[in-house]
Amino acid sequence: MIAPLWMSAQLTLDQCLDKATTNYPLIRRYQLVENTKALQLSDINKGWLPRISVYAQSTAQNEVPEFPDPLRDMISRNGQDIEGMGHIQYRLGADISQTIWDGGAAKARRRIQRATADEAAASTAVGLYAVRERVIDLFFGILLMEEQISQNKNTITLLEADHRLLSSMYANGTAMQSDADMIEAQILTMNQTLTDARSSLESYRDMLGLFIGENTEELLLVTPRADMPDDLASQRPELRLYEARIRLNEARDALADASLRPKAGFFAQAFYGYPGFNNFESMATRDLSLNLLAGVKLSWNVDAFYTRRNSRKMTAEAIAGVKNDREVFLFNNRMQAMAQTETIKGLKKIIADDSRIVALRGNVRRAAESQLKNGVIDATALLTKITDENQAQLTARYHRIQLLRNIYKLKNTLNK
Repeated sequence: MIAPLWMSAQLTLDQCLDKATTNYPLIRRYQLVENTKALQLSDINKGWLPRISVYAQSTAQNEVPEFPDPLRDMISRNGQDIEGMGHIQYRLGADISQTIWDGGAAKARRRIQRATADEAAASTAVGLYAVRERVIDLFFGILLMEEQISQNKNTITLLEADHRLLSSMYANGTAMQSDADMIEAQILTMNQTLTDARSSLESYRDMLGLFIGENTEELLLVTPRADMPDDLASQRPELRLYEARIRLNEARDALADASLRPKAGFFAQAFYGYPGFNNFESMATRDLSLNLLAGVKLSWNVDAFYTRRNSRKMTAEAIAGVKNDREVFLFNNRMQAMAQTETIKGLKKIIADDSRIVALRGNVRRAAESQLKNGVIDATALLTKITDENQAQLTARYHRIQLLRNIYKLKNTLNK
């Protein structure tokens, strides 16, 4: 491939793929996923902190504990007057609870959050991977356009030499003006084709520049090496996505198991108000008092047992569905890789004959030029031979670029 001398900075396909991945807006989702995971894990870990609630209340009751009438009469005969507990009650207090054991629920929730983050990251990787094929197509499209431009320039140079020859022959009376005009018309046609190719090349470079985030106008794209993968084993990011989904379902199943276990916790209550825990004292006096209560609580919600069997079945079905999706993907991926491998084998066989075809077309063209000088053939026959040689050279270069493109598409199919 002939490149302008001013294109000094080089850019490889691997560099393009790395730059495109880094520049693509979807890459920012990785950081969002990590930030979200950190926040959610922090919230789950805070579940082990004591829960404190502060309250103030005032109530009015129609019934309150009272002394029995005989006891009230006895107290009255002793000269004491007891009003009894008031119907208006009020308190200012705080309730404290602390989880001692949650049956593994917090651990299961942490596992779910990590699995959810892994799935989101794997899904992002799959989305980013789809960008690679578009970059590969643009990269090899640029190489193909540059090869076409180079070949067109060579053909124009050849046509210009033949046009000068025919002009000289016309001046000497051994050729007609129409012969020179025919070659000149072909030169103009080739220049139009060259202009179209340059426009397509500029468009491809602009699109590639958008993907990698920099101007590619003055960058020389380096033709990559044609190294075939060692095997057809897939390493695609979709496989990590399927594994992440399986782990997420397993984590959800672990949380369902944790719901079957009893939970233990410490609790405490403190309030300042009326009445207090000592009801007799509260009936004898309306003074406010400080009251404290603490204990350990064991709870077991057996409702989870009713649906656990069905939830296990649903989890098993979900995992089986993910595994089936993975098998289908691997099957299709392998079929695609095998088809690409056969295409590569076919191109190699075709390329083996390209150099011989180009050489033969060149011999025929040179012979036609000699025959034109001797008046054996006309310009139309020479033009046909030039066109055939140009097409053979362009086809040979196209086959080489297509071979490299298909090898890289095979690598992309397998992520190798």
